[in-house]
Amino acid sequence: MAAIALYDLVGADDRRFSSHCWRIRPALAHKGLNFETVPTPFTGIPAIGDGSFPTLPVIRDGETWVCDSGVIAAYLEATYPDRPSLFGGSAGQALTQFVSHWWRGRMHLFVMPMILQDIHSHLVPEDQDWFAESRKKRFGKSIAELAEGREERRVEFRTRLEPLRQMLGGQPFLGGETALYADYLVMGTFIWARKMSPFALVEAGDPVHDWMNRCLDLYDGMARSGPGFDW
Repeated sequence: MAAIALYDLVGADDRRFSSHCWRIRPALAHKGLNFETVPTPFTGIPAIGDGSFPTLPVIRDGETWVCDSGVIAAYLEATYPDRPSLFGGSAGQALTQFVSHWWRGRMHLFVMPMILQDIHSHLVPEDQDWFAESRKKRFGKSIAELAEGREERRVEFRTRLEPLRQMLGGQPFLGGETALYADYLVMGTFIWARKMSPFALVEAGDPVHDWMNRCLDLYDGMARSGPGFDW
């Protein structure tokens, strides 16, 4: 079988940092699928395929193109049902939708302003102006202004992790004894932050930190490879 192509967001020094792409890289490994990554900067996204894809990740599987991490995960599950399930069945797939909505609305978007300035500093030059302008338009403040007071907001983020902390206190992964797509979905945020920022979201001794390291070790340490920060 020909390798699946994963168009993967890249920063300077080959930093593969997209939280959404980091949901799909372990998902492909989980399925045991042969894949190769295509490093793509923000400003290179319009050149993918027919130019209609607004964001990454995008995969090309033979003649099939799929965009959006959630859609890609569902596609992989439906297209390769004989390989290990990403969700543990249809009920798990439905429950993962709740995890996705909770994590994005309550957690990921809360963290994002804290590290945008760090992300900007590790982008390829051709992306930096676009990134700063697009984020200012989105949030109504410069990336430097958004970083102000992040130490205090980190305390709030760690408080918001309590449901995750309680669950991981009794099992190694959100999927139970083994990782599932829900783990990759949540873990994407931590990989994204570790790749681009020294600002540690969690600290040693926290069950979430222990879980993060178990996830980093998956698939021969896939998520530890390449440039990044160790926290």
